[in-house]
Amino acid sequence: MKYAYYPGCSLEKNAAAYGDSFKAVTDVLSQELVELEDWNCCGATEYFSLDPLPAYALLARNLALVPPGLTDLVAPCSACYLNLYKTEHHLAERPQLNSDVNAALAEAHLSYKPGTVRVRHALDILVEDVGYAEIALHIKQPLRGLRLVPYYGCFFVRPGGLGSHNPEYPDVLDRLLETLGATTVDFPLKAACCGGHMPQINPETAYGLIYELIATAASREADAIITLCPMCQLNLDVYQAQANDHFGTHHSMPVLYFTQVMGLAFGLSPQAMGFGQEFISAQSILDKLAAPPPPPEEEPKKKPQRSKKALPMPRKIETGQVR
Repeated sequence: MKYAYYPGCSLEKNAAAYGDSFKAVTDVLSQELVELEDWNCCGATEYFSLDPLPAYALLARNLALVPPGLTDLVAPCSACYLNLYKTEHHLAERPQLNSDVNAALAEAHLSYKPGTVRVRHALDILVEDVGYAEIALHIKQPLRGLRLVPYYGCFFVRPGGLGSHNPEYPDVLDRLLETLGATTVDFPLKAACCGGHMPQINPETAYGLIYELIATAASREADAIITLCPMCQLNLDVYQAQANDHFGTHHSMPVLYFTQVMGLAFGLSPQAMGFGQEFISAQSILDKLAAPPPPPEEEPKKKPQRSKKALPMPRKIETGQVR
C-alpha cells in the first residue's frame, strides 16, 4: 500500500517521536509513505479565523502537491488532518470557494480538483487498510499488564462534523491497544479537548482541562495515556507539572503516541520509538514490560471421585426411615 505523506510541522520537531515511530511501524506493515515535496504548514487552527481564503489556499496547495497516481494523503497530526480534510470537503461543496482558491493556486502554477485526494489520519490507514488481525501477526512483545488510556482528543473525531467516527465515544484506538495485548481503561473523557493553545492564552483554563484528564486517568489506575495528536501530547506532557502546581497535586502520568507502543509490541527498540523524549518519563512502562510475568495461578485441587467399581459406602439410617 502506497500513500502520499504529509508530516506537518510538529512531527519535524516537538513530535519527532510520533513521526519516527509512525514511519517505523509502517515499514513493518509494508506501507510505503511518499512525502510531499515542498509541503507547507497547515496554518494550525487560528488562520481560518483571520482570513479564510488564504487559509484554504494554503491547505489546497498541499493537496495539489500530491503526486499523480496517489489518491490517499496521510496526516498523522490531528490538527493537520482536520484542516486538510475540511478543505477538501469544502472545496467540493462550495464552487465559488473552489474557484477563488484555484485562482490563488494558479499564481504558483498549481491547481486542485476536489475529490482527487482522500485525506486520512494515520490511525485510520492502520486499522482500516491493514486491519487488527494483520497487525496481531507482527506482535513480538505483547503489552500484557499495561493499563492504557485511549485518548483521542477532539480534532480526530470531529473534523468539522464530517468524520466517520463516533464523536463522543470512539473505539478504534481502544481496539488497537487491546490487539497489542494491553488492557484499555474505560475513559469517559476520551474525546474531550486538551485545551489546544489555551496554555498561551488563558493558563488557568488550560490547567483545569489538563488536570481533569490527568486526574481521571490516575484515578482509574492507568499506566499511561495514549494519544494520536501532537497538541494533546504536548499539553498533557509539557504542562502536567504546571497543572500539578496549580492544583497542589503530584501526578506523574506518561503521555505517549499510539505508534510508540505499537513499535514496542512489534519488538522495535524504545530508543527508535522516541522513548526518553517525553517530559514525564515513561520508564515505568518499559520496566513493567521487562518484568517477568507473574506465575500462573494454581487451579484448586479437585476432590477425587470414587470409582464406579468401588463398594458402596455404609449409610446412617435415620430414625423412622424404612430400610
